Amino acid sequence: MPYIGNQPAEQFTSFATQEFSTSATTSYTLDHAVTNENEIALFINNVRQQPGSGKAYTATGTALTLSAATASTDTMYCVFLGRALQTVNPATNSITTAMISDDAVTAAKISASLGKLGQVVQTVDTTNRSSTSSSFVSTGVEVSITPSATSSKVLLLCDYSLGIDTDARRNHTLTFYRDSTDLTPSGVNGMINCVMPGTNATYHLFPQSMSFLDSPSSTSSITYKLMWKINGDTHYLGRKGNNTDQDAPSILTAMEILA
Repeated sequence: MPYIGNQPAEQFTSFATQEFSTSATTSYTLDHAVTNENEIALFINNVRQQPGSGKAYTATGTALTLSAATASTDTMYCVFLGRALQTVNPATNSITTAMISDDAVTAAKISASLGKLGQVVQTVDTTNRSSTSSSFVSTGVEVSITPSATSSKVLLLCDYSLGIDTDARRNHTLTFYRDSTDLTPSGVNGMINCVMPGTNATYHLFPQSMSFLDSPSSTSSITYKLMWKINGDTHYLGRKGNNTDQDAPSILTAMEILA
């Protein structure tokens, strides 16, 4: 049939009503959320009330507020006009996932409520390094970043490979430092603790990776360091134990995640 304006929505064609159990109060709860008081028709003792601020009642969400308290002897009910008249703004919490098309939510809408990537800095280190230290010392693999806000977090990603100069079983421990601050979580010795297999270990390179999300609360330049400590013999970064060739780089990446 012909119509003027927007085509009527077929899904909102029936009126919903609600009867209230009255008492000496001005506050009631609606069964259905509304955008404002114009989406309901309120009747007290079968007399329709005038909606609006400073008038008989206001409504938002599921809260109905009267300008004067009712009595327990009053009769009160409302008709939800918005569920039949196709309101411009949907009521709060009235949109379900089934009502949203698969391609209706864009990346821009998603990113508006999520942390964004502020900057990325990376160090690719190819220097031949070794250590026998039983306490944490720097591997020499470092990356510096200056966060743009104190609310930013910094995501650290590190890929590296280790070798050893003996076929005996030995272990090593690695962690991250922020400048001189050890970022190892409390209760553990390091972020990674690895035991070399022993047999033919000198002929092998053992790739490893490590990640950590830091909250530096700073806008000053920060240097993140890959630290290691060794339990016995000599361990190598980026090379096997049986030769001096550099076999693999060590890569440390820092990403600023904006709040």
